[in-house]
Amino acid sequence: MHRYLIRRVLLMIPTLLIVSFIVFLTIRLIPGGIIEQMVWEMRRYFPDQIIDIESLKRALGLDAPIHTQYFRWLSDILLHGSLGDTLRGGQPVTSVILSRLPVTIELGLVAIVIAVLISLPIGIYSALRQDGIGDFIGRSIAITFIAVPSFWIATLVIVYPSIWWGWSPPLGVVPFMEDPLRNLEMFLLPSFILGMAMAGTGMRMTRTMMLEVLRQDYIRTAYAKGLGERVVIIRHALKNSLIPVVTVLGAELPVLVGGAVILEQIFALPGTGKLLIDALARKDYTLVSGINLIIATGIVVANLLVDISYAYLDPRIRYR
Repeated sequence: MHRYLIRRVLLMIPTLLIVSFIVFLTIRLIPGGIIEQMVWEMRRYFPDQIIDIESLKRALGLDAPIHTQYFRWLSDILLHGSLGDTLRGGQPVTSVILSRLPVTIELGLVAIVIAVLISLPIGIYSALRQDGIGDFIGRSIAITFIAVPSFWIATLVIVYPSIWWGWSPPLGVVPFMEDPLRNLEMFLLPSFILGMAMAGTGMRMTRTMMLEVLRQDYIRTAYAKGLGERVVIIRHALKNSLIPVVTVLGAELPVLVGGAVILEQIFALPGTGKLLIDALARKDYTLVSGINLIIATGIVVANLLVDISYAYLDPRIRYR
């Protein structure tokens, strides 16, 4: 296991390097750079001021070629553990991201918990009652969750209850330590909407794998020995059917992150997703690159944890 972990960690390095270069380059290829935007703003508010564009580029560190800027940024990360400073305000990128990261983490964790609590029971029930009315309802719910866009549902939840009943979901966020119940109330609805697609995929995969496992000989042997249905399902069938389910849920993490960016904007949650949208609008290159690098690192680490969980779910799997 230790040798496997070392190999996987070493493989993460080139992956993150490639991701960092793509992100660093892509944001700079968007038409209308930060220099043009800042010059336009300065001319709008200070029309009589003389603007030295070359001095502005030097002050922001944008006078060097792109590859030089990239290696300078990368060396700061590797040698000093710093993601640089924001181009607007000069704040450390790391501290800005860390101040917003807990909101995104809580949103994602609650969404995953909701998705698992919905997908596993309904998927198991659908498999046990194959082709029955319960199975039909479960499959319909799963397809609906997968097909309906989260941003559309979030918009409807914001708009129509306020028109029909004069009620709207709470926006913003209250720190958990300040008021835990209020904090959970604010996260419950966006987390449910965010976890819908993951829950739908999990339901379908759980049902499919449970149907396959329930037809195995050792399941029939367990029933023949007189074991109850609950014991057979939980101890024998469920655990052996979870590996593909965990794999699919792990693959859904990038979709979860993308949904979080949109939902944080809709529900006014001050997380990294909303921060990313604001940074893109302001063309803050270093902040955008830092956020994407943090997100990519989190996804890579999460997929590593998913792979490690296989050994727990199936004792026959051994990593060397």
